Formats: sequence, C-alpha cells, structure tokens
Amino acid sequence: MINILYEDNHIIVVEKKPNIPVQEDSSKDLDMLTIIKKYIKDKYNKPGNVYLGLVHRLDRPVGGIMVFAKTSKAASRLCNNIRNNDFKKRYYALVHGKTKEKEVLKDYLLKNNKTNVSNVVDKNKGKESILEYKLLKYNKEKHLSLLEINLHTGRHHQIRVQLANINHPIYGDQKYGIDKVGIQIHLWAYEITFTHPVTKKTLTFTNNPNWKII
Repeated sequence: MINILYEDNHIIVVEKKPNIPVQEDSSKDLDMLTIIKKYIKDKYNKPGNVYLGLVHRLDRPVGGIMVFAKTSKAASRLCNNIRNNDFKKRYYALVHGKTKEKEVLKDYLLKNNKTNVSNVVDKNKGKESILEYKLLKYNKEKHLSLLEINLHTGRHHQIRVQLANINHPIYGDQKYGIDKVGIQIHLWAYEITFTHPVTKKTLTFTNNPNWKII
C-alpha cells in the first residue's frame, strides 16, 4: 500500500519506503515508478502506458518523501526548479558519536562509476558539495546523534560520504559506515519544499520516520 501525501493532475507526492529502488535496477525488484504507474492506471482506469516523470532520486536504502510528475510539462518545470535551486530537501540522520551543535560541511566529491562509491577528493578533481546540519538530540548511552540536515547540493551519496568523512557515519550505512549487515540505514528525507509547476504556489510536505532507536 503506497502512502500518498498529495496528488493533483500534475504531480504526486509519496513516501518511499526504505530498500525500494526508485526505478528498475539489476535486482528487478519492484520499484517506485512501477508502483505509482500501476496506482494511477488502476485509479483512473487509464488505457495503455501511464506517463510518470522522475525528477529526483533517493538512494535505494533511504526512505522519505519524493515527488513525481504526472505530465511532461510538470517534469520539465520541476527539473528547472532543481537546476535553479528552488527545490529544498531536509533530512534526518542518526549518526555515530557526538557531533558539534551545528556545522557546515563543504567538500569536493568524485563518483567512481565502476564501484558506485563516492569519495572526498581535491578541489580540482571533484564537484563542490555543501550541507549544513544541527544536532537535535544526543543519546549518551548509545553514543548516537540525531541530526537535521539541510542539503544545498545533490551529489551522489553526498550526505553519507560527508558525514563518514568527519568520522560520524550514519547508523546502519552498510557502504560508508561501520555497522554490520542487518541494520537499516537511518537516513530519511523528511521534508521537501518546491514551487508547484502549474499553480506556482510554494508547497511543503513533511513525513517523519518510524525510528525507535533514539
């Protein structure tokens, strides 16, 4: 059952569950595009193929809010919003250790396409990557910090790489962290703000994770 946060003739905003790919990958597991297309086809009894525009992504293990375009015009305008930095995303992340109260991280990241891993590199080799975080809560017993993250750029695995680089890897991150297999990554896209592609109204949606660790 898909959790729909908002829908009109132009866009649909949904909650992506962790470990569901955004689009079909080599695993052939059920993906978000397929799930939503089926929902639209069934709800409106649409014949033939259903259009659904993918305008942004979340890593497969990460959950949270996503917006999809129901028309090509909406997709084009949302993509322009992203290019013009009129598309704000905030995340919650649970990380190892006690962080600073707040901090702005600025690094240069380079993606290795063969390994699907990004690394912090010299300025002349990578893409500028900026995020800011603030500490919301610290669990002394578990030595874990809950962070609110404001993402200024959208690089491959950016939050995961930058936090690991300051020795605060995300709890449950199997690729950049220190946890064993079996723990779900605690990174969640909880808020998204953007301009509606047709009405031009500013829309904000929130969706909180069901985390019980902190």
